[in-house]
Amino acid sequence: MKYNVDVVRIRENSIQLNGWAIGKTPDAVITYRVEDASRRPVPFQYVATRRDDVSQIYFGRTVERELGFDIQFAYERGRDYYLVICGGKRKIRVKYNEELIRRRSSVAHKRMRKILDLMNMETVRVCMDFWKENGFRALVLKSRHKLQGIDNDYDYAEWYELTKPSEEALEAQRAARFEFMPKFSIVIPVYRTPERYLKEMLDSIEAQTYENWEVCVADGSPAGQSLERVLSRYAARDRRFKYVILGENKGIAGNTNAAMDMATGDFIVLADHDDELTPDALYECARTVTEHPQCDCLYSDEDKLDMDGGALFDPHFKPDFNIDLLRSVNYICHLFVVSHDLVARVGGFRQEFDGAQDYDFIFRCTEQAKEICHIPKVLYHWRCHKDSTASNPQSKLYAFEAGSRAILAHYERVGIEAERVEKGVDYGIYHTVYRIKDRPLVSVIIPNKDHSADLDTCVRALLTRATYKNLEILVVENNSTLPETFAYYEALAKEFPNVRVVRWEREFNYSAINNFGETFARGEYLLFLNNDTELIAPSFIEEMLGLCQRDDVGAVGARLLYQDNTIQHAGVVVGFGGIAGHTFIGLHQAENSYFHRAMSTQDYSAVTAACMMTKKSLFERVGGFSEELAIAFNDIDYCMKVRAAGKLVVYNPYALLYHYESKSRGLEDTPEKVARFNREIRIFADKWPGILRDGDPYYNPNLTLRKSNFALRDLKKEKIGEPYHLEV
Repeated sequence: MKYNVDVVRIRENSIQLNGWAIGKTPDAVITYRVEDASRRPVPFQYVATRRDDVSQIYFGRTVERELGFDIQFAYERGRDYYLVICGGKRKIRVKYNEELIRRRSSVAHKRMRKILDLMNMETVRVCMDFWKENGFRALVLKSRHKLQGIDNDYDYAEWYELTKPSEEALEAQRAARFEFMPKFSIVIPVYRTPERYLKEMLDSIEAQTYENWEVCVADGSPAGQSLERVLSRYAARDRRFKYVILGENKGIAGNTNAAMDMATGDFIVLADHDDELTPDALYECARTVTEHPQCDCLYSDEDKLDMDGGALFDPHFKPDFNIDLLRSVNYICHLFVVSHDLVARVGGFRQEFDGAQDYDFIFRCTEQAKEICHIPKVLYHWRCHKDSTASNPQSKLYAFEAGSRAILAHYERVGIEAERVEKGVDYGIYHTVYRIKDRPLVSVIIPNKDHSADLDTCVRALLTRATYKNLEILVVENNSTLPETFAYYEALAKEFPNVRVVRWEREFNYSAINNFGETFARGEYLLFLNNDTELIAPSFIEEMLGLCQRDDVGAVGARLLYQDNTIQHAGVVVGFGGIAGHTFIGLHQAENSYFHRAMSTQDYSAVTAACMMTKKSLFERVGGFSEELAIAFNDIDYCMKVRAAGKLVVYNPYALLYHYESKSRGLEDTPEKVARFNREIRIFADKWPGILRDGDPYYNPNLTLRKSNFALRDLKKEKIGEPYHLEV
């Protein structure tokens, strides 16, 4: 017999235990009882729960038996209690009291528990597959990152308990009144929903602290299988619950539209039939539309709820509106709220996009919205089961094909020319290949001081392996001292007529050197490139140019790897480390990043100029690189100027290069260099105080600024909603 008690909680005067137990076969009978120290029986409540994860790991398949348990019993302080698990001839007694529970809640115990949880055959299988595909070194790195994650101070369930609104806060919300008290119509399509799940959704709405709402349910279950018995009970006790029995399944689009037809509210709230809202969900929505009168479209963060409703996991803390991320993945999803007027303009769900009907609807709403707001709080619990796209994307492959069509339809409406939309790193992650117009000249600007071998690797790869050929390369010579460097320049220019060398003869200043190089550029587009880079993706220029040709885009960055195939750059978050830093540093390229963000095209506040494309006209309009930032943050500053000019900065993971990282300049390792670095920090902070004060809109305030891996914010060191400031 095997067993595990996953969760132990003390709630007021009771102890709650969640876990599982199995015998040698799935049919083995397991029984439970609770005893006191004298082995006398203690009354307890028992609910059997499904544990598909356990059955998959130990039996290699999903079994139709409930292998888990939820046990609750009353306790008195100072007394010992025992959970007795019996299976066949074996009996296990597990002791519980306040002190043991406190000890098991300690960081050390949780760390050991997580390590033990990893020790199973499923982990071995996953490791072997990863090793075969990516090599032993990558497996070691991934394992190290997994073990480092064990040292986090909080798991999400604990973190959520510490950050959710208190009962006092919820009471204050119930008493609050806004100048505008919008009415929310929560539309729910129903089809053969298990009664328990529908009740839990409706109960979560009934528990809202904000009261101006209505529920509109359209039941498309087959005749004789409707949920009218449940729905009529809610409608009888509260007129805000409305429903219609369709008598047939009109598909998720048709069922949702039928629910929308019943809505009379100012705003439409989309909800699935088996999920749950947090008690403060509608209050937070009402507060947002009151504070933003133009807001006609809003969304929140979300997490996942297990099938038993006893565990929360996998929180999705999202950025503010990010159109290029939305074109890569439906990151908005839940909770999504849109004004009734906007729905009337764009129309309801479209049946031809069934499977991605909400994706298509979100595109149409955001295209015409006056203001799109993001509430950086979890307001929605998405129930996750084995056939859900949330947990097993391949189970609904048709949904992702419909999603591809939804993206192409969006491009057609907004006038963007795309060659194709294809599968990205996983199902549900999309890669758009944009059409290149007129094959314009791209001027590649590469500063160099000696290091001719590095430069040759960089340039030769560009001119022999890159698939885009309309290039000119400007090498900005910066005070080289080795005779062989100049001999190399001469040989390079003879071999490749589209290479020119221009001489910068003043002191080192990265901004001034690149500005100087730009004055010689003949191209319509500029590609700033470090001499210690080497292309991996031959089409990286097309990937960047396709984005940069869009009118709304001002700068495009690439995914850069260290020589060991770990990430050096996958976008920049302003605020990391106090000022700005790269995302996902050190993550192996084969590892999954937070919601695949490292492998999703998206908007960021900044990208590194180690490989950055921009329009020459825009570069000149915003004044190029700021020369008072000679060494640090000049590329971040440039991106901030691009955004201030109303243009987007886009990160493209499919533009892939190696970056061998600052070989030519050296470290900030002298008092003079450190003083200069700190001085440039202050210059940047003085120029852009708003984003450092309010936070990066493309990063979520619930995530830490102390690490680059999008981990939960450390509640002991970083308060939610407050930036982390670097002392200099």
